[in-house]
Amino acid sequence: MYLSRFLSLHALWVTVSSVMQHYPSVWGHYDVCKTQIYTEEGKVWDYMACQPEARDMIKYVKVTLDPPDITCGDPPETFCAMGNPYMCNNECDASTQELAHPPELMFDLEGRHPSTFWQSTTWKDYPKPLHVNITLSWNKTIELTDNIVITFESGRPDQMILEKSLDYGRTWQPYQYYATDCLDAFHMDPKSVRDLSQHTVLEIICTEEYSTGYMTNSKIIHFEIKDRFAFFAGPRLHNMASLYGQLDTTKKLRDFFTITDLRIRLLRPATGEIYVDEQHLARYFYAISDIRVYGRCKCNLHATGCKEENRRLLCECEHNTTGPDCGKCKKNYQGRPWSPGSYLPIPKGTANICIPSISSIGS
Repeated sequence: MYLSRFLSLHALWVTVSSVMQHYPSVWGHYDVCKTQIYTEEGKVWDYMACQPEARDMIKYVKVTLDPPDITCGDPPETFCAMGNPYMCNNECDASTQELAHPPELMFDLEGRHPSTFWQSTTWKDYPKPLHVNITLSWNKTIELTDNIVITFESGRPDQMILEKSLDYGRTWQPYQYYATDCLDAFHMDPKSVRDLSQHTVLEIICTEEYSTGYMTNSKIIHFEIKDRFAFFAGPRLHNMASLYGQLDTTKKLRDFFTITDLRIRLLRPATGEIYVDEQHLARYFYAISDIRVYGRCKCNLHATGCKEENRRLLCECEHNTTGPDCGKCKKNYQGRPWSPGSYLPIPKGTANICIPSISSIGS
């Protein structure tokens, strides 16, 4: 009996150990906002910095396309097969469910067969550029925690820009340029994230790694969040305390991973060659089967929860704070200026709670 119990405990330990290997050893205790402790004065609240768990942000996204009539199928048109660009008898028809490719298919469940995807019209108006803007909006400030991943069904575009906004789409800044030839497309030398360092992590680069045309296993484009984290937390992200410390003391670094909106600017479809084949323009279009964006609600380290209310994400604020991002003190709790929480000192951080106003004390 003792042997079987020992083996069961050993199996449990092996399972737990294998699971824990996938998580950094020092994350900080940012999943709670307060806890009761015993002091000489009795039980009191001990406050700490806190933040919501990371989640799949695509569940809450609103997507808009520009031009709005760029989706194929109205009127119906034929296009060439993905694997054989000269077999041009496939049809896109918005009025038939089996042949339609609306924008929502960029965000549906993956793994279905045949795969589902959004698709643009073909490059039938060549040489006029085939430009498409896909804007993802959350109406909420979010902090990215994992790579942005875009899966194309049409071959990755020859030219593309990923942009971000921090003010709900009023202004935009480039996040990364993508091209088969960076120098020709954007007058930039090609680089990869591996060429960066702690000191250049905020540099906006053009990469040629994700811009090959018609290739079976070349469908995915990344914006590498974790590789940038690794400059501070180590290759396996084991030293998150170091990353948190940098995020706490370097506002530009924290803002780099913060967004309210993303915009995918598709500037030239996959051609697989230098010249466009004007006899087969139905070969050229954009098609996206999946977009992944993981992150957490930005709550200024004043909340562990984020709820959806009236189709909008709102922080469930603690520390006597309020607002969609816990960005101000509650009424009667303005005894000192509002301040965001701090990751430092590790591991509990500093809550920077809002304290009662002098006028409200005793009332």
